[in-house]
Amino acid sequence: MTMTFSGTSADLSADMHKALAAYRYRIFIERLGWSLPVKEGEEEDQFDRPDTVYVVAQEKDGSLSGCARLLPTTRPYLLGEVFPGLLWGMPIPRSPEVWELSRFAAAPLSGGSGMDQAKLTRGLLAAAVRAAFARGAKRLITVSPLGVERLLYRMGVHSHRAGPPSMIDGKPVFACWIELDEQTFAALGIAQPGRDAGQPEALQTRPAPVGDSDIIFQGAAAPSVVDACVGVAEAG
Repeated sequence: MTMTFSGTSADLSADMHKALAAYRYRIFIERLGWSLPVKEGEEEDQFDRPDTVYVVAQEKDGSLSGCARLLPTTRPYLLGEVFPGLLWGMPIPRSPEVWELSRFAAAPLSGGSGMDQAKLTRGLLAAAVRAAFARGAKRLITVSPLGVERLLYRMGVHSHRAGPPSMIDGKPVFACWIELDEQTFAALGIAQPGRDAGQPEALQTRPAPVGDSDIIFQGAAAPSVVDACVGVAEAG
């Protein structure tokens, strides 16, 4: 696997933009059954903006096998705008050191991919953590199905609830913190930044195998509306 990184101002190509929106439709609408606005077989919402950061996993043939979305909490984001009740009265995070992770899925569309699901999930999350940390994040916040809590625990990631679960569309959902600290870095195989480096960019971004996929960081998007939470495809 190779990893390439681009800044938040890098726009998705038209082809990648379409492929990502179509992949999200296939995973979140068709496979997970979320009730989301759809346009011509593509899923996007109002949080897909020019400043949105994407992490995309691609197989050798170019097909997508995973995605994640990162949003700064200093601007409108899913938890703050749509699901503030999941914080049970706690203040909504608004800080350059807190980013939201959403639309996370690690799942090849082709059943014959042969990709190791656990390695893909871990590698995709590691890539998202690197991307957020490089942009100044010290914590991630997510809106997640309860199954994600078990997944993060099994991986050894430093995560904890921001509030008790609530039922949304008949499923238990909760707000979850992911701490970008030594425990999380070690669990995801991320090299530690230098103790006196001073800058998030000092984080070493060495590649870590995730099967036969590339993880590509890109930025960009376009708008719509939302009614759902973040999830890991087939993780629950």
